[in-house]
Order: sequence, then C-alpha cells, then structure tokens
Amino acid sequence: MTGLLSDPWFYAAAIPAVALIGFSKGGFGGAMAVMGVPLMALVMPPVQAAAVLLPILVLMDLAALWAWRGNRRDWITLRNMLPGAFAGIGIGWLTALVVTEAAVKLIVGVVALGFVLRWLWQKVAGQDTPHPHNVAAGAFWGTVSGFTSFVAHSGGPPYQVYTLPLRQDPKLYTATSVLFFAIMNAVKLIPYFALGELDTGNLTAAASLMPVAIAATFAGAAIVKRMRAEIFYPVTYTLVFVLSLKLIWDGAVGIL
Repeated sequence: MTGLLSDPWFYAAAIPAVALIGFSKGGFGGAMAVMGVPLMALVMPPVQAAAVLLPILVLMDLAALWAWRGNRRDWITLRNMLPGAFAGIGIGWLTALVVTEAAVKLIVGVVALGFVLRWLWQKVAGQDTPHPHNVAAGAFWGTVSGFTSFVAHSGGPPYQVYTLPLRQDPKLYTATSVLFFAIMNAVKLIPYFALGELDTGNLTAAASLMPVAIAATFAGAAIVKRMRAEIFYPVTYTLVFVLSLKLIWDGAVGIL
C-alpha cells in the first residue's frame, strides 16, 4: 500500500473519483457516485477500490448530514425503503463471492436506462405527474439499492427509480437521500470488516483522500440548495441516463 500512496496514478484516478462522489453526496442522491469504483479500479482491484471508498463514503455522509441539518426528511420514503435496503446488504454479503461486479453493473445500468426512457416517454405524452408512495415498490427498490450498494457502491440508480417519480422538492429529496445512504453505508461497515477488507492499508489510502471528500460534499450541497425543481430534475435524469450507458458498457465488457 505504501507504493500505492506514492504512485501519482493513484491520485490521478482517486481524486476525480472522490470529487465526483462528494459532489453527488452533497446533493444529487448518488447519481454520480457510481463512477467512483470504476475510476478507482483503473489503479487497483475493484474490491479493494470499494473497500478504500467505504470509509470515505461514511465521512461524506457525515459532512452531508451536517450540510443538510435542519431540513425536512420524507420519513415515508425511509420507512418504505430501509428494511429492504438492509435485506439487500445481507444478500450482497452472502453472495459476495458468487455475484460479479460486472453483472451488477449491467443490471443496474439496464434498470436505470429503462427508468429514464420511461420518464422521457411520460414527458412526451404529458403524463409526467407525481407518483404516490407505494410500500411494495419501496421495499423492492430498497432491496435492489442495498444489494448494488454493497457490491459496487451503486445504490443510487435503484433508489432514484423509486424516489424521483415522487417529484419532491429538491431540498426534501436530497435531505432524505442523504440520510438513507448514511444509514446504509454505516451498516455496510460490518460486512466489509467481516470480509477483511478494512485493513490498515486501505484505511490509510482512504485517509489521504478525506480533504477532497469533505470539500466536494459541501460544494455539491451548496449548488443543489440554489437549484429550482425545474432545473434539478432534468439535470438529475440526464446524469442517470449518462451513467446508465456507462454501467451497461462496463458490465458488458466485464462479462464478455
């Protein structure tokens, strides 16, 4: 790990990865966070990249919770999704040695792309109206989010499949997503530690990136707090679309 920390290519990949994740953590509900592991995987094994990023994600969650303190949360979303998220983390833990990261990326990418295409069709058809809460849908997408978050820190797209159609105020949406992922990432520390991935070397690498993580998280929060809903949602859907294509490509290449 000492060699990794003295390698300029490590920082060339890790700093942009952490900056994108922090920006996303601060306000866009995980939309760009799925880029973290692929970027880090350019200079280290994907599993190690995920392990290095997890403590950073937890620190970002704390910064985001502070940045969004005092804002309302949608407790119905949390009640509907968190039990499934915990189950998804458990499934990811149990299948960690069986399910490949490439397969997860491909599945998440296809789901996210279908979600965005459905939104575009609704916009064209004039049916882009807010959806009500649904307990079954919340439990399902919460489970998918927990599973994909454990395997590849890509729980954002499944979370957004359930929450974006609610058409919440951007501040309410973001404050809720910040709390959701803060709880999930704290729980993920347990299985990652049990798998032996949170060793001294990985924690040292994570510590070297902490200043970037904090600065990027507060920057993301500052931008979203100034965005109107009519700007926030198209931007977020666009990010999900671009990242869905990236995930599909990475997953297909990894499988083939």
